[in-house]
Amino acid sequence: MTGAAETEPASKGERRPFCAAASVARNEPLTATASRIDHWILVEYRGAWARDLLGGSLLSPRLKAHLREQLAALRPSRLLFVKRPDRRTAPGRKVYLATSKPGAERLLGLEVEHQDDLHEVDLAGALSARTASVAAPFSELDEQLLVVCTHGKRDRCCAREGRPLFDAIRDAEPLGGAWQSTHVGGDRFAGNVVSLPHGTYHGRVEPADVPGLLAALAAGRVDLDRYRGRSAYPFAVQAAERTLRESDALLGLDDLVLTGSVRTASDAWRVRFRTPDGATHSLDVHAEAAEDAALLTCDALEPRRPLRYRVTAHRVRGRR
Repeated sequence: MTGAAETEPASKGERRPFCAAASVARNEPLTATASRIDHWILVEYRGAWARDLLGGSLLSPRLKAHLREQLAALRPSRLLFVKRPDRRTAPGRKVYLATSKPGAERLLGLEVEHQDDLHEVDLAGALSARTASVAAPFSELDEQLLVVCTHGKRDRCCAREGRPLFDAIRDAEPLGGAWQSTHVGGDRFAGNVVSLPHGTYHGRVEPADVPGLLAALAAGRVDLDRYRGRSAYPFAVQAAERTLRESDALLGLDDLVLTGSVRTASDAWRVRFRTPDGATHSLDVHAEAAEDAALLTCDALEPRRPLRYRVTAHRVRGRR
């Protein structure tokens, strides 16, 4: 990860820190920062990625409208454009769909001749289908995909940190492969890696961290050192999950089963998890703004105080 002293030119000639380096310098925690997403649409798009992903693309107006409709039907959802250097001249275009709901994770794959072939494909219907035959033309995939954000038009840190990270992951040949992707959320935590279909977010990943991260993912474990959270969980639940994993050394992805989450005040929640020993853990979570305001992206015009989520109480019932 680049150091806190590294800077970039600003619009008025002054120099300001890269947002990822500034985040490290102020000891901003990674905990509870994963974007809230249940469903994913990944489309291989080899053209330039604009900041406005769909609007700035060369996809047909009909396909843009269709993708917007599908995303609305799948909320909370996210569209990612993906690409790989080794496929610059390959025939066809890859398309993936993923669901990240715990216990219902799913990854589907399809290859089309051109992106516009998707304009009549029911993507939402394929994800909700219970059998592979109904999900056609997509096929069920029993693998993990890693997406590495390299979206420089969105934030300089994504390209600066993400491209060497992607190279390191690609060279390690992970199962299921890796793709460069557009914005996944949390530019200041670059390099960012999301594992699909589980929707686990990992931030501040450096090339040297790749062997450990890949080993954890292959074993179905959480790499707590780089773990931002799970996209299927709201921020408060992500904070409770992190605290419980640390306190009870529960690193297996399926070690925790969310059994409930209720809002107890405008800035407070009570979250319940069941653990492999049969115990129910109840954790109270409180949200508060960070003490100091900061520029949260490289292009931010005004400083902001991001919310932090902190566990204030932890009770256990029924431990065997």
